[in-house]
Amino acid sequence: MTGETPSYPIRAFFQRLLGSEALAYLLHLRPLEWPIMTAHFLLGTLLAMGWALSVRSALLGWLVFVALMNGGTLAINSAFDQDEGDIGYLKAPPKPPEHLLAFSSLLLAASAVLGFLLPRPFGLLNLTCVAMSVLYSVPPARLKARAGWDLLINCLGFGLFTPLAGWALTGRPFGTAILLASGGFAFLFATLYPMTQIYQVAEDGRRGDRTLVIRVGVGRSLVLALVAALAAHLLFGAAVLALGRNPWFLGLSLAAWLGVLLPWMRGWRTWSDRRHETGMYWGLGAWAVTDLSLLVLLWPRRF
Repeated sequence: MTGETPSYPIRAFFQRLLGSEALAYLLHLRPLEWPIMTAHFLLGTLLAMGWALSVRSALLGWLVFVALMNGGTLAINSAFDQDEGDIGYLKAPPKPPEHLLAFSSLLLAASAVLGFLLPRPFGLLNLTCVAMSVLYSVPPARLKARAGWDLLINCLGFGLFTPLAGWALTGRPFGTAILLASGGFAFLFATLYPMTQIYQVAEDGRRGDRTLVIRVGVGRSLVLALVAALAAHLLFGAAVLALGRNPWFLGLSLAAWLGVLLPWMRGWRTWSDRRHETGMYWGLGAWAVTDLSLLVLLWPRRF
């Protein structure tokens, strides 16, 4: 959308409601990612407390970590990238508005401060993610343009720290199972991350960003994704065994990932950018299967 009436009905509705400029700010927060981020964040909270969680703390934690921190992270990324084609969770992005950098910086600052209204481990994890957001997108560091660093930041921020932050807002100390499971998610994001880049290779290359996929190639990136998925499931199995439970249910999660990756590895040379983008969304579906599998296997039992 670049000032024209958008072709998506829900976007057209919000444009009439908010106006084009306000809608552009909202869209660059990429709210379509929020359900995914929310599920992964609350996984940690549910594994800590089950249904005994504090709704007030969970809502505040969601506001700080998902809406302000994650939304601000994606917006500040848009402010510097100035993408014209589709980006993750946002098709046909509007031109980044004039004050998007200031707006996203305000969101990140608010997140950093408000995070300390919750237990200190949560505040520190959230503050670390805010700092990584700046290092990831903002020059001169701009780690997203440096192959390897871009992967590390995402594996730590989304994979490892998100479920740990969800757990930390409850005030419970970290146990072996949640640490192993969160480590598994760090590897699982190494599976998902190349999927988010493959369909943007041409645009990233024009901008001069040397992303992981550009440096190692699509085929090797998919092999890396497969190896990371296997490593992630080994850690998930260790987390389940740490609680003395049977990890057999993880076979469903692993099958979901293999169902995405193996056809992609066979056919990527003939796939269009649109099909690669669709593959990324199938990867998000596999991630949801993993979240649900671990929720079943690691659900807290009260005796």
